[in-house]
Order: sequence, then structure tokens, then C-alpha cells
Amino acid sequence: MISIIISFYKRRDFLDLILQALEKQSYRKFEVVLAEDDNAEETLSFLKEARAKYSYPIKHVSQEDEGFRKNKILNAAVLAADGEQLVFLDGDCIPHRHLLKVYTKAVQENRICYGRRVYLSEKITSRILGEHNIKRLNFFNALLAGSTSMGAAVYNPFQKNIDKQHRDILGCNWGILRKHVLEVNGFDEDYTRASVGEDLDIGWRLKGQGLRMKSMKNKAIVYHLFHHSSYNSNDTELMFGLMREKVEVGNTYCLNGICKPL
Repeated sequence: MISIIISFYKRRDFLDLILQALEKQSYRKFEVVLAEDDNAEETLSFLKEARAKYSYPIKHVSQEDEGFRKNKILNAAVLAADGEQLVFLDGDCIPHRHLLKVYTKAVQENRICYGRRVYLSEKITSRILGEHNIKRLNFFNALLAGSTSMGAAVYNPFQKNIDKQHRDILGCNWGILRKHVLEVNGFDEDYTRASVGEDLDIGWRLKGQGLRMKSMKNKAIVYHLFHHSSYNSNDTELMFGLMREKVEVGNTYCLNGICKPL
């Protein structure tokens, strides 16, 4: 079974579309673990309706909204997951209907499977949000609406990709065996600003354990919903500096992760 871990903050309208897409997956042996960096009462009522509507199990882990603590709630989600295979999605990315089908075949021992994303335009994002439905989301509508990175939108399960080891994980679309995440002690909770902690940091640590990157381009496709960026350049620079320090030290097993020092 695959556990899909969705990192989520505030945008229940986005989450509604993601859950719709998961109901249409061609591979059915999965659970959803919603990792909410918040503790909103509205989410509980939303999930009550979602669990009645959809055929797959939905778990929910949450915490108080005390600043950016995405890595902490991701670690809680990893612990809550029952699947041996994990797929990570961000709460602004809608999965292609065959996403889990290709991941369940690709996620194997000593692999980090990395996908990419299609950037939906503001026009088509507004349209599907207004309709509360993903039925208009397809390659041609996305292209005609001015979406970008459309080369990543062509689904081709037979494509032979070059596994580029210098590539990095994007936190919005990647898969791995759960045991490998545990082997590096999960996500480093020292990262308290958005930028690198939830993907680049765990990526270099997993590579340091000898794992190899496996390209999922044109196989594991997600559609990134348009929204204005909330990244702060000062925060990004600070977090990159923190990561450089950690890389120099070279500990692939982070100290402030799933297991805490005594």
C-alpha cells in the first residue's frame, strides 16, 4: 500500500481538488495522510464530509499554528502512515490519474523517485476553483489557458528517462520507501522558514546514505495550482546558510528529526 502524505496549510479549496483527483486514481491501494501545519476546526468538518464522499481512508495529523513547522508535521505524518511506500504531495498540487500507478512500480529499495510539476495558469486555476471540479483539467485546456512547463504534462509511461543524480527533490512530488525516511530520522525540524528543509535537505541526506535518484518525468505528473508566492528571500538565504552548515558537518541522520536526543 502507498501512503500519500499531503502537506497542507489553510487552502481547503485546493485540498478539495486534490482529493477529487485521488478518487480518480487508476491505482487504488492507498491511504491519505493529511499533514496540517495548523489546527483549524474548519478542517475537521471538511474532512468529515470528505471521508463520507471518498472511497479511500483519510488520516489527519495537525498541530498548533506557531509559525512554519512543516517539517515537524511531516514527521508526524510519516509516523502515522501505514504504507511501506510513501508519496509526498504539496497542498497546491493536483495529481495526474496515473500518479500512484507509476509510483507503486518505481518506489523500490535504495531509490528516491523524483517528479516534476506543470504550472497551471491563473486563468485555468480560477476556472476549476470556481467550478469546484477538476473535470476541465487536461493537457489541452491547460495549454490553451497559458500554463507553463507543459513538457512535463505529457504522460508517457514507456519513456526511458535519464536518472540525473545532480537533480534535487521537489517536495511537491516525490516517492520513497518509508524505511529510508526513518533511516535518516525524517525531516530536520531545525528548518523553521520555508525554502529548503522539506526537500533539499532530506535529499542530500538520503543521497549520503547511498540512495540513487530515479526520474519520473512524464510519468508522475502533478499540476501546480496558481497562487502568489509566499517565499521571503531573506528567509530563503537564512535556510540555505543553515543547510550549508549541515552539509559541512555531514550528518545524514539529523538530530532534530523523528527521534529526539535525550
